[in-house]
Amino acid sequence: MVDRMQGKRYVNDWTTDELENIYSDITHAVTVPVDVKVKAEHRILDLGSMEEILSGADTIAIQGCDCRINKENCDAPLETCINLDEAGKSLLESGRHNPRRVPLEEALDALRISHEAGLVHMAYTMEGDDRPKIICSCCTCCCHTLSGLLRFGIARHVLRSEMISVTDTDACTDSGICVKRCHFGARKMVDGKIAYDPDQCFGCGLCVSTCPANAITLEKRS
Repeated sequence: MVDRMQGKRYVNDWTTDELENIYSDITHAVTVPVDVKVKAEHRILDLGSMEEILSGADTIAIQGCDCRINKENCDAPLETCINLDEAGKSLLESGRHNPRRVPLEEALDALRISHEAGLVHMAYTMEGDDRPKIICSCCTCCCHTLSGLLRFGIARHVLRSEMISVTDTDACTDSGICVKRCHFGARKMVDGKIAYDPDQCFGCGLCVSTCPANAITLEKRS
């Protein structure tokens, strides 16, 4: 992926009016970590959170990412948007962005690929739903939710996280890989050392899975 820097603006960018209209239909969105150690539970999630959501659906449909197809601000994977149950059936009927009905394992594979590419997994609960029906793998340059949060600050009322990253400073080698992986500006290099701001962390786990020193874990947000 390229050009993912926080605060960067693009010619083909979301407007405030567009974003506010989109958010009006969202009850909440939550970041979901994938394949990372969770300190509070001492186990590997191995897509467990997403698998729990997906396995309860009678229809799983995947399509090309509407945001990246429309905005074209990066080269991240496109076939990453997953709709479930009624939302999945509606997507298949619409034919928008080449939707396909897929089995559980294929959906999980798509999530693994997008995690490796540095995308943030977001589970959306829409107005009238009691659980997430839309799962996206989002970038900061095209995705409406992350764009809104990082450029305009108007997505915090719908975006939340149940996890937060914790760094073992004794084990940290200050490689800077986590800085490149972080969409939220929580990690920066200052005088050759990692500077971490937990207030900016949204618990996506992208820093955890690629830390060469295994110095970062996730734990439940208090």
